[in-house]
Order: sequence, then C-alpha cells, then structure tokens
Amino acid sequence: MATPHHEAEHRVEGTANSLAVRIFTPRVDAAARPVLLIHGFASSSELNWVATGWITALHDAGRKVIAVDLPGHGLSPAPEDLDAYTPSRIRAELLQILQDAHVRPLVEGDASSGVDVLGYSLGARLAWEFAGTQPQLVHRVVLGGPASSDPLATFDLEAARGQLAGGEPIADPTTAELVRMAQLVPTNNMFSLLSMVEAIKTEPFSPEEAVPSMPVLLVAGERDELAASLPTLLELARGHQGSDAHVRELILPARTHANAVTSRAYKQAAVEFING
Repeated sequence: MATPHHEAEHRVEGTANSLAVRIFTPRVDAAARPVLLIHGFASSSELNWVATGWITALHDAGRKVIAVDLPGHGLSPAPEDLDAYTPSRIRAELLQILQDAHVRPLVEGDASSGVDVLGYSLGARLAWEFAGTQPQLVHRVVLGGPASSDPLATFDLEAARGQLAGGEPIADPTTAELVRMAQLVPTNNMFSLLSMVEAIKTEPFSPEEAVPSMPVLLVAGERDELAASLPTLLELARGHQGSDAHVRELILPARTHANAVTSRAYKQAAVEFING
C-alpha cells in the first residue's frame, strides 16, 4: 500500500479545519476519479478503512483515496466550539477538502471528474447528506451500516457525562455500549465525542430532505439492528430517481454493525459499483 501524505491546513469561512486529511495515492494511477472515505462514530480512517483492507482494495482498482478523520477522532483536533461538530459544518469542510484536492465537477464521459463517496455508520449519514446536496460532484455513493434515523439522537448525554465524571453507571444500554466502544480506542477524546453527539442532536437526520440523485449502494450486516430501517432509505432513493436500476442493496450474511466493514464481499461489491 502506498504511503499516505497529509494535506496542508485548509480553512472554511476563515476558520481552521477540524478534519485531518490523509491522501493515499496508488502506485499505478488509473486516471480515475478519487474516492472520499468517511468513517463512523468513535472510529477513525485508520480503524475503519486502513486496518480493514479498504485502502488496499481501492488501490488495487487504481483509485486515489481521500480519507478524513471526524473532529475529535483519529488525527483530528478536538475543537472547543460546538459548531465544529455539526453535520452541516462537516459537510462544508468536506467540500473544501475536495476543492483543495482539485476534485472537479462531474463531466459526462470524463472518468477522472467528480468523486465517489463511501461512508460507514455515522459516515453513511454524512455521505447521504453530502451526496444529496452536491450532485454536481458526487458520481456514486456507497453507504455501509446506514439507518433512516440517527442512533445518536437517543444518546443519554447527561448519563454519559455523569459516568465519565465518576458517577453512576449508564442505564440506557445503547448509550452504555457506545461509550464502552469509544473508550476502547486510546486516541479518542471523550469530551470531543460527547460534543459531537450534542451537536448532532441539534441537526436531526431527515433523509428525505437531501436524497442522493446519483446511483446508491446500501450495505448492511444481516445481524445489524440498524438494517431494519434500510428499506426506508431504499424507497426514498428509488422514489427520487424514479427507477430501481441505480439503487442497490447488499445484505451480508451473519455480519453485525461492528464487523460488516471487514467483509471481503462488501469491498468487492463497493469497488464494482463505483466502477460501474
């Protein structure tokens, strides 16, 4: 795998970026459009995409990869400003990152124009909204572990803050599990992660407000509880496009939300889809 390099600091509306960017360039450049990767909550580009073999799979297909770390995750800073964690701010930063990487608007017949977007879990929500609002840039989008509503919307912030301060254990099982998983990653900044939850609660996910108009592939593990809402996203995408032809789904047998991202079948399907 090629060695990544880090992009110079960009600025959005005069404010320093809160997303670390890693560019992975393949040894053999196929002159194809790049791929933007957006990881999930309490993860990172390293954990979500590098360690699971995604960069290698995309490089084998001749794709340059632009991987970002969300605020407070991976190599990104942990801003004190709550606005830095909102989905709308993150989408603005993603747009600036693509401009800095010289990604050009889509041109029919030009396979190097535009960008393909892959998002997992929270990254799938962000990718759905980004694709829905940037049709002139996004060629195809692959959403892994998606949901039609945001699981973080019911996160018990007060209980989480209380436990982290040495108080009572968290009663809500979903909140408790998210905090447990977040604490397993030494680089995670818990203050930052809770700030992200708080910010996301101010901008609830409404998938019907920004439906992608380009081809969409939705992927979920068979044992992923979030997969129950997959049909809602499929219906929205198919209704918006007026056809089933460019909206596909893949259910991974025996996989959960936690381990679906490691699936070889998932990687193969995603690469074939964005190359279509």
